[in-house]
Amino acid sequence: MALRFFNTYSRTLEEFQPLDPEGKIVKMYTCGPTVYSRAHIGNFRAYIFEDLLQRHLEARGFNVNRVMNLTDVDDKTIRGSRAENLPLADFTAPFKEAFFQDLGTLEIKSPNEFPAATEDRYIAAMIAMISILIERGLAYQADDKSVYYRINRFPNYGHLAHFDLAELRSTGRVKSDEYDKEHVGDFALWKAWDEEDGDVAWESPWGRGRPGWHIECSAMATSLLGEQLDIHCGGVDNIFPHHEAEIAQSEGCSGKAPFVRYWLHCAHLLVEGEKMSKSLGNFLTLPDLLAKGYTGREVRFALLRVHYRAPLNFTWEGLAEARQALSRIDEWLRRLRETARLTSSPNESIERDNFAAALDDDLNISAALGELFEQLRVSNRELDESMKPERALAWLQWWEKINRVLALETSEEKVPPEIEQLVEKRKQARQARDWQRSDELRDNLRDLGWDVRDTKDGQVVTRRAGA
Repeated sequence: MALRFFNTYSRTLEEFQPLDPEGKIVKMYTCGPTVYSRAHIGNFRAYIFEDLLQRHLEARGFNVNRVMNLTDVDDKTIRGSRAENLPLADFTAPFKEAFFQDLGTLEIKSPNEFPAATEDRYIAAMIAMISILIERGLAYQADDKSVYYRINRFPNYGHLAHFDLAELRSTGRVKSDEYDKEHVGDFALWKAWDEEDGDVAWESPWGRGRPGWHIECSAMATSLLGEQLDIHCGGVDNIFPHHEAEIAQSEGCSGKAPFVRYWLHCAHLLVEGEKMSKSLGNFLTLPDLLAKGYTGREVRFALLRVHYRAPLNFTWEGLAEARQALSRIDEWLRRLRETARLTSSPNESIERDNFAAALDDDLNISAALGELFEQLRVSNRELDESMKPERALAWLQWWEKINRVLALETSEEKVPPEIEQLVEKRKQARQARDWQRSDELRDNLRDLGWDVRDTKDGQVVTRRAGA
């Protein structure tokens, strides 16, 4: 099966063919966080989908040049900085750093570039794009000194969101970044300074002001990836107005269409069946989950396992299921490694491509994981029947290819010193044939969240699946 993705622009599954004449380089832009608060798990559902996409493309031999922006100037960041009485850069800095930490915890690959909207080179690029749009009659400076895009001059406006502009009733120009399709109108490219902006402003041909949210991404994407991209990703909430505006701005400047060949959008995340919000008390960040004893790989699996275009209902039960699934993988790998330790080279390879084929079909992660766990079942049965070391090593090499895409196996968790001490005491009790004491220490370890197993090579201690 050819590699296919569901293109939001056409609303159809399309075979993937990159712009690169040699078919090797993929130019990919993904909308990053607005750094006015810590990113929540709904954000990371999208970022993990994009990470899976990149990893699968790379596994299929593509060289992915990926850019993820940081929105560090918009209505929200300015409001936050003023509320905290901090310069904008000082207000956004800790949220940027927290975002990078969370990416590492979730094993999300770093893009090639992390452009921030306030960088001088991108502000200059935004001003240059707005100037071109004005010259071409696609933008104008209004009485309020702000510059707006004339959406009725761009015939394809609304195509991505699949609505007919002629059927929409405009309420006039919209200066705020935060509006939806019930308030359609000419959107701001450059916002004239007002008192609410405080000291956030740049000089421009139209006076002091700041860029609108939409022009930021157009400028950063085209500056780093060129006038046309292969893939642009984001959440479904970005389709309108943000991505719709990006198309109008970028194609309006370059005169080249399409701006993006394949638009991929991730569905919403719910928490226990409800929309996530601070008022409901279900607004969750990664540190919230880590504080409850879950690991980054468990959260990654929980956010990864549902197809990106299907809504994901995030539940505590689902996190427990993710932990159990990973425990099965860990035990399988332990058995394989124990068997394979007697050899250094396989005499065969595992030729099964159903995992990659499933992901070729619009990242069908459910089918891909189904294939993985089916092969766990098959190979565990082989292990029960005395698998040869060379065969075990071949299975481990197969897993390495799978894990480069899923990124579910991280370095082994370090056992805390106090747990090591209990394990050593249990070892001594067993050597003294004090079975009662051995069982008591085993139960103590379980209460602390650790399992201990007795093997021919000694005790093996792992974090308990239900802990």
